[in-house]
Amino acid sequence: MTLQECYVKIGGDYDDILHRFMNENMIHKFVLKFPQDNNMALFEESWAKKDYETAFRAMHTLKGVAQNLGFGPLYKAAAEVTESLRPSETSSGDMEKAAKLMPAVDEEYARTIAAIKEL
Repeated sequence: MTLQECYVKIGGDYDDILHRFMNENMIHKFVLKFPQDNNMALFEESWAKKDYETAFRAMHTLKGVAQNLGFGPLYKAAAEVTESLRPSETSSGDMEKAAKLMPAVDEEYARTIAAIKEL
């Protein structure tokens, strides 16, 4: 599978990422490093321990990495969870909403990792 086919498979914007990085080899290098990123595992571990502050930071970081790499669907799913967990002056976040949104993140993350493994 080519890098462009990988982006199509995950619903990413290959043209945008190529425009921003201007070098397919560099994109390829960072895409292949993505499965080593531990933020999804950190999120899951923190969530299970009800450490919502760490869970928020891990999901926020995953969202940023997904955005920077042009993984649109994963970014969107992670952004929704991030915003539901975001603490405010009046709330520590909406954990029920985050729990309802998590299956979309799990699905997009798995789809992204599977596509990368085909490179």
